[in-house]
Amino acid sequence: MKKIKTMLAGFLFLSILNPMNAQIKVKGSDTVLPLSQKEAEAYSKKGGNVTITGGGSGVGIAALISGSADIAQSSRKIKFDERQKMSEAGKTAKEVIVGYDALAVIVNPNNKVSQLTRQQLEAIFTGKITNWKEVGGEDLKIVVYSRETSSGTYEFFKEHVLKNKNYMPSVLSMPATGAIIQSIKQTRGAIGYVGLAYLNKEVKALKVSYDGKTFVEPTVTNAKNKTYPVVRPLFYYYNVANEKKVKPFIDFVLSSEGQKIVEQTGYIPVK
Repeated sequence: MKKIKTMLAGFLFLSILNPMNAQIKVKGSDTVLPLSQKEAEAYSKKGGNVTITGGGSGVGIAALISGSADIAQSSRKIKFDERQKMSEAGKTAKEVIVGYDALAVIVNPNNKVSQLTRQQLEAIFTGKITNWKEVGGEDLKIVVYSRETSSGTYEFFKEHVLKNKNYMPSVLSMPATGAIIQSIKQTRGAIGYVGLAYLNKEVKALKVSYDGKTFVEPTVTNAKNKTYPVVRPLFYYYNVANEKKVKPFIDFVLSSEGQKIVEQTGYIPVK
């Protein structure tokens, strides 16, 4: 018993001495998930201990408030009411931008449509346009996929692409980004949206125009030079009182090595 107590005391002492020994729990955005996983993998090789889970930005922030997560990964800014809940729990949220993401609109690879304006996207996702022939495609019903309401991507798309108009009532809500990719791959008339890092050959990314003249493809280069119009920051949130524990990992993510991982994952570095 004495030996166990001595070992525990030794472990606690090492955790205080070297914050990298402390286990950090990161939860939230599915968009940020692949990035956090790769960062955690590289960080663990330096002796760090980080566990990563998804579930959506709202889920991550709720976990931060309850104390079941040390860092909330989010693809949207924390809301006023979430900050209030943190304050009521005696916590203060600190925001860190860890990278940027271009949000890609995707369709089935067999779809003849290759570009849409923001106005056309708004009409499709709000249910005003229901057939691909209305936007230059074949006579085929449009099947609209979206992330669920707890997703930061859902909120960002609503705010910046739909200009805060409501999604159509029959929108098919998916619990994760991977499910959207899978559904669009299998459904000829489908349309949805995903973070840049999720793009693959199983779906087709559309060129998007906000001015109705210049249509731009979602790529890291186009997001970096700011020609692609749908770009957003990716966040980490943590409780200020917990800073000593989480800062070594966040510093690593913001380091040149960590930012290289941001780029390798398919996102845009902060610097």
